[in-house]
Amino acid sequence: MQDIVKINHTDNVAVALRPLTKGEILDVDGEKVELKEDIPQGHKFALRDIASGEEIIKYGFRIGYAKEAIGKGQWIHVHNVKTALGDILDYTYEPAGQDVVPTEHVYFEGYRRSDGKAGIRNEIWIIPTVGCVNSIAKALETQAKSLIGGSVEDVIAFPHPYGCSQMGDDQENTRKVLADMIHHPNAGGVLVLGLGCENSNIPVLMDYIGEYDDRRVKFLQCQDVENEMEAAMKLLGELADYAGTFTREKIDASELVIGMKCGGSDGLSGITANPVVGAFSDLLVSKGGTTILTEVPEMFGAETILMNRCATPELFEKTVDLINNFKNYFTSHNQTIYENPSPGNKKGGISTLEDKSLGCTQKSGSALVRGVLEYGEPVKVKGLNLLSAPGNDLVAATALAVSGAHMVLFTTGRGTPFASPVPTVKISSNSRLAGYKDNWIDFNAGRMVEDKTKEELAGELLDYVLAVASGKKVKSEEAGFHDMAIFKQGVTL
Repeated sequence: MQDIVKINHTDNVAVALRPLTKGEILDVDGEKVELKEDIPQGHKFALRDIASGEEIIKYGFRIGYAKEAIGKGQWIHVHNVKTALGDILDYTYEPAGQDVVPTEHVYFEGYRRSDGKAGIRNEIWIIPTVGCVNSIAKALETQAKSLIGGSVEDVIAFPHPYGCSQMGDDQENTRKVLADMIHHPNAGGVLVLGLGCENSNIPVLMDYIGEYDDRRVKFLQCQDVENEMEAAMKLLGELADYAGTFTREKIDASELVIGMKCGGSDGLSGITANPVVGAFSDLLVSKGGTTILTEVPEMFGAETILMNRCATPELFEKTVDLINNFKNYFTSHNQTIYENPSPGNKKGGISTLEDKSLGCTQKSGSALVRGVLEYGEPVKVKGLNLLSAPGNDLVAATALAVSGAHMVLFTTGRGTPFASPVPTVKISSNSRLAGYKDNWIDFNAGRMVEDKTKEELAGELLDYVLAVASGKKVKSEEAGFHDMAIFKQGVTL
């Protein structure tokens, strides 16, 4: 295993890949560096003397300014580095890079729906229109587990607190999210469970749902029937009969849509897990597939990299709006734009938002940006897409599913048990976490600093994704975890 890594030849810092001890002498590019203090794993140290106010360079980009003079071999972290970011910025389109070269086709075993879409799960979903019926939805989930069998893989309720007492765009977003969930191809059958008096009741939602297969989607307003459990179970039985007619078949991986998200990052996330996911993204795109990158606040500081990879000037302008609209969202709520990273990120070695963002955007690989999506907007264009959603793990992962992701790749340096409406693959940035939390972690990218190359791990990850798409359950599915969190943006009445 390597002791340290200097990510880019222009960097004036290196990152510890194991805990380093004061007094150790390290060879970095042929030059000796004696450590002046202990350096925790994932944290940075200076490769030369850095003056107060000088740029700190990591990934080949500025991640902040030195608050004070920093000596060669000293620890660099929040105590002596500060963000260099400002507020709303002007951007210039400077196209860079080229799209990935097509490679041979690969396949998975999935489900072909009547609307032509492909799914990777054949589940029955219970979707409440309003939080008032959440308890009924969960009770139905428990009772309807008896319907699992044959090709019907699970029955899942997705409770949420919204659907009423919302206004304007906030309410519109809830309605769009619910409609998108109803159309998601991972569900072989959907029961839409309403109350009857809510703002986003079933008749209102019909305008958002549009055309649907009435064998696949059933509706029930609880106020309209004497015994809602009995009525709902009858409908769920009909849905199970219909979903049971589907069987897995060979489908080209060009139809896969994979969401990409990170959380609980550490100093290795941008060195191992995120670059591996980025290489995977390029690999899937080369096979005609689609990936979606989100968590806009964690693009701040690295946004120009994504902007200049936009395939057209129009996409560049949409990406500028994506960034600045989110900054305006922060300031409209009197919040600091750059209030990030989190305590866990800092403990893991991330010092500034630029540090975090430059690591986060590694997940995008090198492909050109082909689509830019609003929150709740379904993906329409193959290739790499950017999606407007916050950094919150549950909200962002749900947003990926809502936009059409069949599964979410979630990189982490600290670990988390959460799930989303679709299979959520946990990818560790370090081997210690992979071993310690084996019940959470599905794939160990920490091997990149041990015995594997990025390309080897990207190939292994592609194989794993195809296996999951073909029915292999991830750890959170085995545990029975399924979460949904809608982005709350407005007032509550």
